Amino acid sequence: MRFLEEFPYEVDVRPHVEIPLSDGVVLSARVWRPRADGRPLPAILEYIPYRKRFGTVHRDDITHGYLSGHGYVCVRVDLRGSGESEGVLTGEYLEQELADGEEIIRWIAEQPWCDGNVGMMGISWGGFNALQVAARRPPALKAIMAASATDDRYADDVHNMGGCLLGDNLSWASVMFAYNSLPPDPALVGERWRRMWFERLEGSGLWLDTWLRHQRRDEFWRHGSICEDYAAVQCPVMLVSGWADGYSNAVFRMLERLEVPRLGLVGPWAHTYPHFGRPGPAIDFLCELKRWWDCWLKGIDNGIADEPMLRAWIQDSVPPTTTYERRPGRWVAVPSWPSNTTEMRSFRLVRNGLVAEEEMESAPKLPASASLQSPLTLGLFAGKWCSYASGPDLAHDQRQEDGGAMTFDTEALASDVEILGAPVLELRFSVDRPVAMVAARLSDVRPNGAATRFTYGLLNLTHRNGSADPEPLVPGEVYTARVLLNYIAQKIPKSHRIRLALSTSYWPLAWPPPRPVQMDVHFQGSRLTLPTHPAGTGSAVVTFNREPVGARPNVRRLVRPEQHDWLVHRELASDESVLEVIDDRGAHFHEATGLTVDTKGTERYISRGNDFDSVRGETTWERSLARDGWSIHTRTHTVLTSTPDIFRIHASLDAYEDEHRVFCRSWNLSIERDLV
Repeated sequence: MRFLEEFPYEVDVRPHVEIPLSDGVVLSARVWRPRADGRPLPAILEYIPYRKRFGTVHRDDITHGYLSGHGYVCVRVDLRGSGESEGVLTGEYLEQELADGEEIIRWIAEQPWCDGNVGMMGISWGGFNALQVAARRPPALKAIMAASATDDRYADDVHNMGGCLLGDNLSWASVMFAYNSLPPDPALVGERWRRMWFERLEGSGLWLDTWLRHQRRDEFWRHGSICEDYAAVQCPVMLVSGWADGYSNAVFRMLERLEVPRLGLVGPWAHTYPHFGRPGPAIDFLCELKRWWDCWLKGIDNGIADEPMLRAWIQDSVPPTTTYERRPGRWVAVPSWPSNTTEMRSFRLVRNGLVAEEEMESAPKLPASASLQSPLTLGLFAGKWCSYASGPDLAHDQRQEDGGAMTFDTEALASDVEILGAPVLELRFSVDRPVAMVAARLSDVRPNGAATRFTYGLLNLTHRNGSADPEPLVPGEVYTARVLLNYIAQKIPKSHRIRLALSTSYWPLAWPPPRPVQMDVHFQGSRLTLPTHPAGTGSAVVTFNREPVGARPNVRRLVRPEQHDWLVHRELASDESVLEVIDDRGAHFHEATGLTVDTKGTERYISRGNDFDSVRGETTWERSLARDGWSIHTRTHTVLTSTPDIFRIHASLDAYEDEHRVFCRSWNLSIERDLV
């Protein structure tokens, strides 16, 4: 990234602006104000819990510094109960959070430095609440940008996928457990910091407990899911994600179903803004974002409202590995979504093969079904549901998984195939248990046999008719299920093969069923449908070839090195398998604030043989803050195990001030499994 030194506007940055709310709570904001000779300007809000003082300060400097330098007041607010904002944070996207968001927007619009036009933007949590607040229609909110966000909190978020409980549910709960253990900065709130800290330690709670008590798509998940009423969103929406991100599916649903001006952008990236995009190429996203705000907040007719609805990166074939600096491919622009140029190609499942629908008459007669029971550990090389590109967290060579799966290959392709959209598997099956799951993976198989997974889908088969009211399976009965795989844009070259692999477990990406399952796949009526993108359609996006630029951030200096590793351990004597994730973010000294911030997390996912009662997820986070003789340190530890009937949570929180433990609490909880 190239940092610009000069902008149209000089900018003043205020680190702690207080925003009073109607119930007496005061929120804290960092505000970038362009010097505009007293003229009011449009404002842009980002509203998240990740600590404006240090958690997102580097990207905030780059992003909001750039936008404010082009004539926007940028307001970065810590949620109630996070950072220097008063109160206690007890969950995601609560009614209180969204109501506070409306008050913040009204407060911004009433300030003398604001012309009454407000935009809202964010990635992940900030993208979620931008969509959710937009659905509440505050009058001053004129447009939003939501990156790595979802319209459906149950179907497409870190908690569940296809009704299966994700390993990322435990991982994410542990991240927020640690974040919520931190105090505000005494340099901004003064002597109140300790009282505010203890309110959080005592009141934030264990979010994993809450989430596991909602295993169906109930009102808890419907709250904040704008798919319940797309028409509620009445302002223009820019939607952004990446193929390595966990949230690409939502972009396509919202492009199809929202009724407002909208743009979609999907690159090769993991869970990050496109100007930091990894895997690369990163793009000059802040220039595009400025054009978006210029159109909808300043009323400048710059043509962005008339551009193609979708810009997508079609990925070229690559050998399988767990991390990429760059994904080769090309940008295409698609006028509208769904695309009227998509061609659906169907393949029938036969034993070990995928046969094009039109060639079935000439296919040899084969057995009508085949049986499958995958090993519990199929999934150790699956990577993370949502890649953060901060470690080797993408799927590895699928040959290491395919031995425990049922696989179906096409013949070597006679010409290149490009896929743009969501593949769909119609599966005829029977099982020997009332609760079962299926994982479906598509891989690009190279002539040398190496298999690169390019999309996958999960389905808890008790959710085959919906996730609000799952239905147990009758052993031996034949069912049909529709498995939707993740949206993808992928080129499969001539002479390669496309492989569909099915498995009855995918641990630890997804928590396994209560007991081992044998599945019979019935070939008659089972088919895979691929949305293909005809070669030569979709115009190129030349402007995305520019180097990304941003404002220069304040200096942060690494004082303890980072370490990011994914390690698979296999003890053959006991048949114990462990996936160990090391997410050590090191220690950084922030020159602007004098804070030294140290963060280290580890995750371990353990199982023995084919013992489904042995699965165990264990996470530990250690976080510390220090400045001039003041220091605090927290340690959070969470263990999740299960039996066929219950989930068990064991968790602890310890907090230290100047190396003296000042707070400790533990949890021991049991939660009934509900067809999961």
